[in-house]
Amino acid sequence: MLSEAVRRRAGELAVDGGLPAFVYDLDALREHVAGIREALASGPELFYAAKANPDARILATVAPYVDGIEVASGGELEHVRRVLPQARLAFGGPGKTDAELALAVREAERIHVESPYELARLACLGHEADVLLRVNLAGDRRGVALAMSGPFGMDPEAIEACHEILAAAPWLRLRGVHAHLASGLDADAMLRQSAEILEWARPWLDKAGCTQAPEFNLGGGMAVDYTDPQSRFDWARYGREIASLAHPGQTLRIEPGRAVTVYAGWYVTRVLDVKKAHGQWYAVLSGGTHHLRTPATKNHDQPFTVIPQGEQGPSATSARVTLVGQLCTPKDVFAREIPVDRIAVGDVVAFSMAGAYAWNISHHDFLMHPKPSFHYLST
Repeated sequence: MLSEAVRRRAGELAVDGGLPAFVYDLDALREHVAGIREALASGPELFYAAKANPDARILATVAPYVDGIEVASGGELEHVRRVLPQARLAFGGPGKTDAELALAVREAERIHVESPYELARLACLGHEADVLLRVNLAGDRRGVALAMSGPFGMDPEAIEACHEILAAAPWLRLRGVHAHLASGLDADAMLRQSAEILEWARPWLDKAGCTQAPEFNLGGGMAVDYTDPQSRFDWARYGREIASLAHPGQTLRIEPGRAVTVYAGWYVTRVLDVKKAHGQWYAVLSGGTHHLRTPATKNHDQPFTVIPQGEQGPSATSARVTLVGQLCTPKDVFAREIPVDRIAVGDVVAFSMAGAYAWNISHHDFLMHPKPSFHYLST
C-alpha cells in the first residue's frame, strides 16, 4: 500500500522534475527487519544477503538488526566493509577469483566453498580460514521460484573429495555446511527444506570430524509475492519452528535478502504517452526496465499505484493497460494488461516492491537514458 509519505515525496519529485526516482522508506524497512529479528530471537543467526540491495543507506538501516552480511563478490565485500567496517562477513558465490579468495581470507569470517577445486586453491594460499562447504542436494524443487542447481555448490558425491584436501591443509578449519537450494518458499516449505539439509549435513560433518560447534547455513529464499504486496513470509512461524530443529552446541544461520528489503523500495516515474495499438492500450513511462529489471527477469507484473497528475493529453479510462518503458525493445514491460480506472499523460506511477533486485541488477547504460535519482524517507 502506498504510504502517505511516499505519495507526498512522489508528488514533490514530479513537480521538481526529479523523476524517475527510487524512494526508499527507511522507517518501514527498520520496522520490518526489527520484526524479523524479534521473530528469530530464539532461532538462527540472521545474515543479510547484500546482493538483494547493497545501497549504503539500506545497509546502515539493516545492520543493527542482523548478525552479519553475506557478500558474493570481491566488489560487494569491499563496498560492505567501507559502509559497515565492523560487520561480520560471510563470502559466498561460484567462480571466485584468486584475488577474491585472498581478500576473503583477510576480511571474511566465513568462506562458503563451492567446489573441491576452489577449496584446493584456497588451501594453496597457506593462510588460516574458516570454511563452510556448500552442498547442492537433489530433491523435489517443483513449484519454487528459482532452483539453485547446476553450478552452485557440490553434490554429495563431489563433496567427498574435500576430505583429502582438508586433511592436507590443517590451516583451513571446517566449520560446517552451507546450503541454499531454492527461492520463493513459504514458511512450511522453508522448514521442510531446512530439515532436509540438516538430516544430510549432520552425519556428514560427524564423518568429516567437524563435531565441535558445527554450523549450518540454511540459505535464504523466503517467498515474496509480487501479486499480493500485503502477503508476507510468516517469520513468526518460521522462527518458532526452526528453533526446534537446533541441537545444543550447534549454530543455525539464514541469509535472506529480497524478503528483508523488497517492501521498502518504490520506483516512481511518470507517464509520457498513452496510446492504443491493435486494440490494446499502452502507457509509455519515463525510464524503464534498465532501471527496474525485476519484472523482465521474473516475467511478472510489477505492482503499482497511479497518482493522478495529468490534466491534458491522451488518457485511457476503465481499460486494461500495459505499462512499458522507453527502451527500444518489446521486452521493456513493467506490467501487462492491468485494469486501471484512468491513466493519463503526466500521471505519476509508483511501482512498489522495488527495494530488492531492482536498480542493482539493471542494465543501466542501455540507450544512455538518464539515471534515476535516489531518495530516503526517515524520521
